[in-house]
Amino acid sequence: MTPATDIRRLFVLLCGYEILPKTISTRGQGARFILSEPVCAYLLDTASGWVLLDAGMNPENITDPARREAAFGRHGMTPPVIRAPHRLETQLDQIGVRFADIGHVILSHLHFDHCGYLGHLRHARISVQRREHAQAFEADPGVAYIRSDYDDPAIRWDLRDGDWSAMPGLHLLDTHGHTDGHQSALLHLPGTGPILLPFDAGDLRENFTQELLPGECRDEHAALAAIRRLKRLEHDLGASMLLFHDPVEIQQMRLAPEYYD
Repeated sequence: MTPATDIRRLFVLLCGYEILPKTISTRGQGARFILSEPVCAYLLDTASGWVLLDAGMNPENITDPARREAAFGRHGMTPPVIRAPHRLETQLDQIGVRFADIGHVILSHLHFDHCGYLGHLRHARISVQRREHAQAFEADPGVAYIRSDYDDPAIRWDLRDGDWSAMPGLHLLDTHGHTDGHQSALLHLPGTGPILLPFDAGDLRENFTQELLPGECRDEHAALAAIRRLKRLEHDLGASMLLFHDPVEIQQMRLAPEYYD
């Protein structure tokens, strides 16, 4: 029996690229290699309106010299690449959607490559794990958090604890480990069936085939448990897994304005 679902279509939004040592994605492996890793967001057309899963990177952190230095240069990081076609507003326009049409945003976590457009979405409900919110507002949460992207009194936070369901066909899974409150998504489409979105629980396919930890983990045991949980679900449900950062698999995905239904 096909599970009931309120999701009609899934759009994969390619929001730019990060230039990273492979060890950022695979703990202790690939130190000689530099990867150009995609950054994604996912737009859902649902019975209750448009829902955005993650919110890309803030272009101002790259185009403004002072912000670029603060976010990347002083940490020895290469700034991400965001071309005009990668901008979220450009892709939404191709679909016929405005920021104002998006009523709900669900964030896997609050690293800069997942929450950059929150300033355009203050009207929306912003769902995130309570533990993730707490980590992001620590005095020193880590270099991947750019506080100006999310520290806004106008944001309407919706804080969650553990697994939860946003609507029929959209379930959020506690996959903490990479960060204190990382969550992944399991969704069901009428034709395609179940799709897993692991976000940063595992960046590359080999994180799952070889059970390799991400380079950054707040809790290594939990991070490995998250990878194994997602692998089991992929197998047991016969789900498709769309990887957030894999530079090979992104080339085979249907990218907006194409969609999965």
